[in-house]
Amino acid sequence: MEQMKRLLVWLYPIGWMGLIFYSSDQPYQKQDIKPFMDEYINLAFLEPVLNKMNFTYHNTEVSLEALGVKGIVEFFIRKGAHVTVFFVLTLLFYYAMKQTSQKNWAKLMLYAFIFTVIYAGLDEWHQGLTPNRTPYFGDVLLDTFGGLIAVLVIISFKKIKSIRQK
Repeated sequence: MEQMKRLLVWLYPIGWMGLIFYSSDQPYQKQDIKPFMDEYINLAFLEPVLNKMNFTYHNTEVSLEALGVKGIVEFFIRKGAHVTVFFVLTLLFYYAMKQTSQKNWAKLMLYAFIFTVIYAGLDEWHQGLTPNRTPYFGDVLLDTFGGLIAVLVIISFKKIKSIRQK
């Protein structure tokens, strides 16, 4: 029974990867939140703040003129989702390995991070197979950044725990 519980913790990262896979398998049109914002949220108050923003991401101009307020907000929501989703994946990998392995926490953390980066690359490759989606290495970097933040959180909690035990 204990062995079964230990293996069931792997359903967390596997299930989360399934959600990522499902999301990556959706064409952009199914994920477009601009129509929702058009109907329910007035973001005009952001125009003065976003007016000076202008940069290029994956050969696309990100500016008020090019995307409008809703387009910029959606851009940041989507990129923030990359960071958040892979932050969670790293934590879930770490937790599953901690429950099922005797290795020290630093090795487990490293493995969790490496598995996350590998999955991020596979996810972008998978997006390349999805209609109206394109893979982009910059998104893998955002995913990796999310995993790195998770690593820093794990290290911080370990340090705090160590200090409290002294």
